[in-house]
Amino acid sequence: MKRMTIEGVRRAHEQELLEKPNVIGMGIGQKGNKDVIKVFVTHKVSESDLRPEDVIPKTIDGYELVVEEIGAVTAQGR
Repeated sequence: MKRMTIEGVRRAHEQELLEKPNVIGMGIGQKGNKDVIKVFVTHKVSESDLRPEDVIPKTIDGYELVVEEIGAVTAQGR
């Protein structure tokens, strides 16, 4: 069975991850020399403070997920 590309995995799981608390976006990045899926959150929360179904998994379909706190995102005027 052929492994799905990292972009395919990101797209396949994007909606379910965006429904989790504080998640505001996703992307693909690097950690060391390997590709990872980045999950952007307004602020990090301890796993113990989340319901089990709201915890972001460590991996999905063989790709590591990295949670990155970026704060609130707002549109900027011109």
